[in-house]
Amino acid sequence: MIGPDPRDAGSLGKSVLLFSPLGLLFLSGCETAGISFLAPAGPIAALQHHWFEVILIALAIVILPVLVGVPFCLWRYRLGNKNAPYRPDWQYTLSLEYLVWGIPAVIVLMLAILIWGAERRYSPQTPINSQTSPLEVQVVALNWKWLFIYPAEHVASLDTLALPVGREVRFSLTSDKSMQSFFIPALGSQIYAMAGMVTTLHLRADQPGRYLGENTQFNGMGFQDEKFTVIALPDAAFRNWVTTAHQSPLALNDATYRTLLRDGNDHQAVSMLTKDQMPPSDPLQPQGLHFANVPPDFFRNIVNHVHQPPVSQITVPQ
Repeated sequence: MIGPDPRDAGSLGKSVLLFSPLGLLFLSGCETAGISFLAPAGPIAALQHHWFEVILIALAIVILPVLVGVPFCLWRYRLGNKNAPYRPDWQYTLSLEYLVWGIPAVIVLMLAILIWGAERRYSPQTPINSQTSPLEVQVVALNWKWLFIYPAEHVASLDTLALPVGREVRFSLTSDKSMQSFFIPALGSQIYAMAGMVTTLHLRADQPGRYLGENTQFNGMGFQDEKFTVIALPDAAFRNWVTTAHQSPLALNDATYRTLLRDGNDHQAVSMLTKDQMPPSDPLQPQGLHFANVPPDFFRNIVNHVHQPPVSQITVPQ
């Protein structure tokens, strides 16, 4: 069973505000563009936003009677009310049991069936649109920075992820340090990156813009600064970005990678790699650096080096 189209969720959101007026107060700080699924920029985040609204309504159906009923009972059966019925021998009412437990159970069952269908359709490993060829991006989580490798283009970038608007992206993720969590709230789907393993994630940006990416896994001091900039570009601008990366004087080789492996943020890595001479400001590379001449098996070697002996059967998208 598949849930409704997330594009039809606008009217549903208005209903949520009627059921949950306090929600605006608590969520008013989450609407900043590019940092939240409440302002989705892709189909996965739009679906998550839709289900968030549905769940809010379902919870309101359960919670509102409690919020109204408890104060009513306290007032109705207060000590000073002599007109309230006094039933010292009352113990059990079947109809009340059905009401208290039946409605929440039905709601939970309905949500489970609806979300189960949508989750199967939009599993991280499942392509969003199997009819098109996705862009391959290989992601390496380091302490405390992200390395993005574009294997078909033979370029890479540090802490800046450039994506073409409207084209599906297939991420292959690993870590060369501690386990970390890759998350772009405006595009959706948090997923873990682990050393010696490869996880897969499919996302798509439908709107040009800049979005927040971050590590949400608490794994030591420094993780809170492990953020990266996602830039969704029109196709021509993305090709220009790749061309600029090809012209980088820095190649991604073993020596460069050993520098990146040192603990520290992207600014420290940039300083070490450029010998304290900061590169000129580039609006399409707000964090980190471009790298050219990326070897074709660089990502696979990162995954394999933690295994003794190396595991040649590890599946890495080509």
